[in-house]
Amino acid sequence: MVAISLLFKKMASNSTSDYFRGGGKMLWWMVGATAFMTQFSAWTFTGAAGKAFTDGFAVLAVFIGNMFAYLLAWAYFARRFRQMRVDTPTEAVRRRFGPVNEQFFTWVIIPLSVINAGVWLNGLGVFASAVFNADIISTIWITGLAVLAISMLSGAWGVVASDFIQTLVIAVISVACAVVALWAVGGPANIVTEFPSGFFTGPDMNYPLLMVGTFLFFIVKQLQSINNMQESYRFLNAKDSKNASKAALMALLMMLIGAVIWFIPPWATAILYPNAGAQYPELGAKARDAVYLVFAREAMPLGTVGLLMAGLFAATMSSMDSALNRNSGIFVRSFYATIVRKGKATDKEQLRAGQIACLVNGLLVIFMAQFFNSLKHLSLFDLMMQVATLLQSPILVPLFFGMLIRKTPSWAPWATVVFGLGVSWMVVDVFTPQYVMSWFGVEKLTGREISELKTIIPIVAHLVLTGGFFCLSALFYKPQTDTNVEAANAFFKDVETECVEDDAQDIVDRMQRNKLGDLTIYMAIGLSAMVFIPNPMWGRLLFLSCAAAVFIVGYALKRSAKIDRAAVVFRPATQNNR
Repeated sequence: MVAISLLFKKMASNSTSDYFRGGGKMLWWMVGATAFMTQFSAWTFTGAAGKAFTDGFAVLAVFIGNMFAYLLAWAYFARRFRQMRVDTPTEAVRRRFGPVNEQFFTWVIIPLSVINAGVWLNGLGVFASAVFNADIISTIWITGLAVLAISMLSGAWGVVASDFIQTLVIAVISVACAVVALWAVGGPANIVTEFPSGFFTGPDMNYPLLMVGTFLFFIVKQLQSINNMQESYRFLNAKDSKNASKAALMALLMMLIGAVIWFIPPWATAILYPNAGAQYPELGAKARDAVYLVFAREAMPLGTVGLLMAGLFAATMSSMDSALNRNSGIFVRSFYATIVRKGKATDKEQLRAGQIACLVNGLLVIFMAQFFNSLKHLSLFDLMMQVATLLQSPILVPLFFGMLIRKTPSWAPWATVVFGLGVSWMVVDVFTPQYVMSWFGVEKLTGREISELKTIIPIVAHLVLTGGFFCLSALFYKPQTDTNVEAANAFFKDVETECVEDDAQDIVDRMQRNKLGDLTIYMAIGLSAMVFIPNPMWGRLLFLSCAAAVFIVGYALKRSAKIDRAAVVFRPATQNNR
């Protein structure tokens, strides 16, 4: 991963736009990979796998929500995010809502990103400690510093390039484990029929209607979580509007295929090794989060645990480096350049400030991961869900609805977040699962039902109350007092105007294919060496198949990077690509 950052360092050093979003020159398959990987972290292999091991099909609620979200991104949002023609999300907030809201969201987005990245990094530390019997804190520091190096050296280019390579690593280990799991358990039908306590409902679930609510409201939550101005940065990288939409479609297809593949091994583990969740008692409440390791160790050929760990490190790095790169861009463009330097900072100065901001953010993430490690009583799944629903939801409401509702007063965005934090407080202290269910005459709840309700109730509360607050604020809109009306009108005009690649893009396209083709082929060579590990023939063939699949991707990229002189057509840009 660090080698990738060195390879792409030069491409990120030309300007702050190149450093923060690749200059808006990236191909759809690179952007699609980073859109996919930012929804994927070590938590998927740990906390989510633990949820799949105990509760079965219910874990797919989050990922089905992701599928619907990317479907909407492909149909509507992705190209419009690209057409905002900005380098950072908070610059879009300034154009849409004005400078006061830009500063407000700058200082709520950055801390929340640090918290989320700390959860991801802590999840990796938990898993690595179980695999290697290593110190969790050491793992957190070593991995955190490696991610910091990627983000600092090569900016968005290194982040997105590493995301693409990491996607291949994840795909290889996921498919290999799923194939072996299906063979070991006797096919998908046996997973459904033999899963302990019922595959579709799981244990301790007396009210299956809660499951329906979980699926429906997670769709609503993920629609907002993925399609909002804060998360628009992934589509800002695309070279034009069409590539942004293609990237969303690629993320959708990968999520559709991957969601089931990821969880076949923990589902099979619940049948084959029912005590897997108790094999690491030193992890406390997080013990079940190591079930993927148990499967890789017991059912897969020698060497798979190493490959699994490569995938886990890759997944965590992809989530962290994206957060660090986005935060540094937000800090520099929305605070340092505008408030500290009052528009006098040169592009080179902003580039250096971005690297310093990246360093500070990276260290804060490491410290946050250490703090979460002290919360031994809380499972990773619950930790992730509580951070997302209680802290993130209020922020996302105005950043989602603001793309759809155009006439709102200037105070509506920040006031909505403040109101939403009050809603989160009420959910924790007033609208508890026991209190809400008492409305329906239910007095006794199982631990799992309480856990599900702790996720559902905040989603419903923010959808109805926080979302309703923002929508109702339109009633107080007065255009004659709106000082940002011209900027907002220009913003929406750009949002509806297509971005088209310029005539020099072909050179950059081929450079991307060539560099990533080389890296992918090198990775395939490394994977092929696993054939020499002393395994049964089926194990050697499994590794050989993995290496061959990765090599085909690398070869195709290298081949597509060759210039066909007769086919090269130069055409001028018809729109400002920015």
